[in-house]
Amino acid sequence: MRRLSIYTLLSAGLMVSICFSLASGAMRIPIKEVIDTLTHNLGFTLFGSIDHGINQSVIMMIRLPRTLLGILVGAALGVSGAAIQGIFRNPLAEPGLVGISAGASLMAVLIIAFETFLFSGLSQLLGYYLLAFGAFAGAGITAMLVYNLSKVNGQANVPTMLLAGIAINAMAGALTGLVTYLADEQKLRSITFWMMGSLGGATWQNVGCLFPFVCIAVFGLPFLAKGLNLFAIGENQVELIGLNPHRIKILVVVMATMAVGASVAVSGIIGFIGLLIPHLTRLIGGVDHRFVLPVSALMGALVLTVADLVSRLIVQPIELPIGVVTALMGSPVFLYILIKDKKKLVN
Repeated sequence: MRRLSIYTLLSAGLMVSICFSLASGAMRIPIKEVIDTLTHNLGFTLFGSIDHGINQSVIMMIRLPRTLLGILVGAALGVSGAAIQGIFRNPLAEPGLVGISAGASLMAVLIIAFETFLFSGLSQLLGYYLLAFGAFAGAGITAMLVYNLSKVNGQANVPTMLLAGIAINAMAGALTGLVTYLADEQKLRSITFWMMGSLGGATWQNVGCLFPFVCIAVFGLPFLAKGLNLFAIGENQVELIGLNPHRIKILVVVMATMAVGASVAVSGIIGFIGLLIPHLTRLIGGVDHRFVLPVSALMGALVLTVADLVSRLIVQPIELPIGVVTALMGSPVFLYILIKDKKKLVN
């Protein structure tokens, strides 16, 4: 009953945040009109007062894609963070730990800074999708590199994967800094804004591209929950019940890379969601991954939707980068959890 109430509260909170996200911004739209517009596009109306003018265009073409993109990115980061923490058996782990975010950032910065010189052919071929494709490819390449470096006798070793991830992150970060230094002023502004994360460029194309990758992670990772529960007491326990720990690690890394790489490709770097959300989920509902994984996805969607709403409202008419907002929201909570756990250990 407790977990059912958690699902219910988070779902209700997400629905409320969606309504406020669609209604709020530089141009205020009444909640009633938002609900009417959404239901009208589903084939029915609740209040029967549809505005076919600018308000409906703002809701359907600007705010709804942005809100859905925030839901997808938040769900991807939340569930991927929970799964990565599961295989590393470390609550401080996150998707960026295995090089996913760093690789995506490096490729995206290269494309932004040197698209004309290095990627003109690909730019003509992929057009609008070049940045997304490059970031996704960078995430996949670095994740594969970390995974191959972590192999010991043909099996992925988790501590070695952690060290390889730290090394690859440092290298990718240094190269990203070098490219940023070489970029001109106009490119530098684009790189800086992208590195801090934003949902401002959301379109229905972005939502459509991201949707299948997030669905694979959100619905696929919970099938590995039983194995991730056993990882907590050692890989040998996974083998004792007939599961293959090597296969579980591969599947987790692949699905997390797909979800986070695609998310970074369309929204830039958004921190703290993959690290903090699994923590909060375990605090309110326990450590069972059959609960942690789906609730982390739901809570990640809720938190990022709220963070995006705050980023648009706090310094109107401009908006803060959403990565700054998530860091400002997440760091005090994380410090509180850290201090609370430290007191428990001392006592």
